[in-house]
Amino acid sequence: MHQMPSGPPVQTPQRQRRQVIPNDPVLTLAEMEELAVRQNPTLAQADAAVRAAEGRKRQAGMFPNPTAGYFLEEFVFRSPGETAEQGIFVEQTIPLGGKLGKARRVFAVERDQATMLAEAQRLRVANSIRLLYYETLGAQRLVELRDDLAQLAHEAVEITNELYNVGQADRPDQLEIEIESERAEIDFLRAQNAWQQSWRELVAMAGNPNLPPARLAGELHDPAGPLNETQLAESLLNQSPEVRVAEVGVERARAVLDRTRAERVPDLFLRGGLGYNYERFEPAPPSVVGRRKGAEGRLEVGVTIPIFNRNQGGIEAARADLAIAELELQRLRLSLQSRFAVRFREYRNAEQMVERYRTRVVPRARQAYDMYLANFRQMAAAYPQVLIAQRTLFQVEVEYARALVQLRQTAIGLRGFLLAGGLESINRAGEGTEGFRLRAPSEATGVSDNR
Repeated sequence: MHQMPSGPPVQTPQRQRRQVIPNDPVLTLAEMEELAVRQNPTLAQADAAVRAAEGRKRQAGMFPNPTAGYFLEEFVFRSPGETAEQGIFVEQTIPLGGKLGKARRVFAVERDQATMLAEAQRLRVANSIRLLYYETLGAQRLVELRDDLAQLAHEAVEITNELYNVGQADRPDQLEIEIESERAEIDFLRAQNAWQQSWRELVAMAGNPNLPPARLAGELHDPAGPLNETQLAESLLNQSPEVRVAEVGVERARAVLDRTRAERVPDLFLRGGLGYNYERFEPAPPSVVGRRKGAEGRLEVGVTIPIFNRNQGGIEAARADLAIAELELQRLRLSLQSRFAVRFREYRNAEQMVERYRTRVVPRARQAYDMYLANFRQMAAAYPQVLIAQRTLFQVEVEYARALVQLRQTAIGLRGFLLAGGLESINRAGEGTEGFRLRAPSEATGVSDNR
């Protein structure tokens, strides 16, 4: 056992952190969310999709345009003024069976679906910003902790070298401390890289990838308190934007089926016109001998007889699409329940881990450090023991910070209906709706690279 160094106790030096993260400016979560609302391109896409759906709805209710023209019949080149008939006509198709109203209904539902998709996209972007904000905030905290650890390890190397020079430390002790210092410096560099990656992802999500790095404000602790599993599950199944979009998809499929059935009703065809007939009455009564037939009118009325084509295939396809939409709603509810179970288990694990670190691990590590420091000041403990206790405290705080980030992110996902992916391509109204995926903690938390 090595002897403790003699002489008056030295004070623990005040360490100055390296300026990896700038002190100014300081950005808040609200400012990042506001920036994303203005510049995230998917939100503008979603708004444009609503306008497009409104335009399709308006167009679907338009009455068919009439056709107007000129006709010339029985024109004889040898005597053009004797037999020709010429004039103008107007032709109009009148949709029957309520086709226009049913088509408007289809696109009105699509407009509602586009509106819900836009609302879902706004929530996806907001959730993504919050996830990345606290990921970056956690990475920011880890940079500071890793910096403290690296400087502590460097200080331990210097102290060990002094002890080695006076014969109170062995060469293996010196090598071990030097290795520990190098590992701490590597962890510090990895923490910087993780913070830079998180920052780039955050500003890209906000739509401003050229925003220079800044310090983020806020705490990793969640002030909202624990989540209620039953209330969250009910809210997810009844109010989730994914469920609402799928429900409107079923309504749209029913409207399409109704419109497809209306195709069996034939449209009315009308054609009317006025013309002039140059033919002469022949034979003719004496009163009109030599006179031309003159002005004439014409009228045609017709309908398509649905003998062969009654849109049987279209109706069958529409029925199948309705069944698909109803089954998709059922599948989505089951998928949400499964995803919720996984996510809430992760939340519960993180909550228990945070509570254990907060109430037991961190206080005990701090107590051990304070005791070693007090003993050292009373010359009852060696300074390397103080360094080891302080290193343990920092490492525990690193693990605690990771647990806080995981708890905050899982809570954001659960409160936000498991929606994320604010830069993924958005669905269009009338198309299939893939389930929005929330990244797993290993994907969403860049700080996990330092484990």
